[in-house]
Amino acid sequence: MASPRRIEAVDLLRGIVMVLMALDHVRDFFGTRGFDPTDLSKTTAPMFLTRWVTHFCASVFMLLAGTAAHLWRSGGGRSAADLSRFLATRGLWLVFLEVAFVRIAWWPAVVPRFIPLQVIWALGASMIALALLVHLPQRVVGAVGAAMILGHDLLDSVHADTLGALRPAWLLLHEAGPIPVGGSVVVYVAYPLVPWIGVMACGYALGPVVEQERATRRRQLATLGGALLVLFAVVRGIDAYGDPRPWAHQATFLRTVLSFLNCSKYPPSLDYLAMTLGPALLALAALDRPLGPLSKPIAVFGKVPLFYYLCHLYLLRIGAIALDAALHGSPRPELLHNGVFSLPRDYGYPLPIVYALWALAVVTLYPACVWFAALKARHRGALWVSYV
Repeated sequence: MASPRRIEAVDLLRGIVMVLMALDHVRDFFGTRGFDPTDLSKTTAPMFLTRWVTHFCASVFMLLAGTAAHLWRSGGGRSAADLSRFLATRGLWLVFLEVAFVRIAWWPAVVPRFIPLQVIWALGASMIALALLVHLPQRVVGAVGAAMILGHDLLDSVHADTLGALRPAWLLLHEAGPIPVGGSVVVYVAYPLVPWIGVMACGYALGPVVEQERATRRRQLATLGGALLVLFAVVRGIDAYGDPRPWAHQATFLRTVLSFLNCSKYPPSLDYLAMTLGPALLALAALDRPLGPLSKPIAVFGKVPLFYYLCHLYLLRIGAIALDAALHGSPRPELLHNGVFSLPRDYGYPLPIVYALWALAVVTLYPACVWFAALKARHRGALWVSYV
């Protein structure tokens, strides 16, 4: 079986966002409690920016997953039917991992009562949707994705609680919220699928651009990225469409800038996606060069993103328990049994410690990721490699 073509810049960008993602999750597991870091009435600029910089992660995950699907097909000479089967089965696998494995790291209960559907769910479900779309011409897939991104904010005035029996479907598609599923079990949709499906579809349509000669693709990626940043500046500046959270002048220029950048993620608004995907494409163009001694280690994380994601969540859960036990003689029961977002208000450490623990977590995970990347390379062409 032929191997999919690898683009080093794609691995590097994916590795960068994997490292950034760990910062956000270290803040979740170890940071101070009691307020939303994007709430400008309570947060500080360092806390806001610590959260804001990680907004790029989900957008890049989705975009590059679509691009990787194109590379998987073209690199192996596969048909649309082959790709459709692969996306559907891998998507189902990711949804299973979200519910059965990822959930326990966030909310440690073997018998679930609270089932969050987060980014791995959204990746998996978007792959299942892309499995249907790939039978269309690639330009049409891109047009469908762009229409979702540009137009989904028109649906913001439709709320699930007004839809009766269709409420669960609307929550899965467009509005974050809880879905009771019987007894005391609640599914919480943190990542509604629209427009994440559109982002993945656009990533798939981006595939032919990424496969071009380096100078050409760098130029085209930079053009696309710059256009998205201009779109963000114009639409956010006008503030009549594109985000349900308006920006406002604040007491200082810095806080006004923070308000301008404070776009909605759940679901991701047009402003949010333009703000994150524009710089991502510019970064992909800038990073498209031979890997150097500093970039090679980061690219390792981008070669094994799912392995890294699963390992880092359990490392952080275990690390939080171990640190609490070291400082207090035994870990608080809440760390053993509660969800991360229901820990006591007096739990947590200041931001400098969060950054130190972030660096420690990334360094700790690196040898395991090197080992797993080498294992995947030795078994390149094996079916299981494409699923991890």
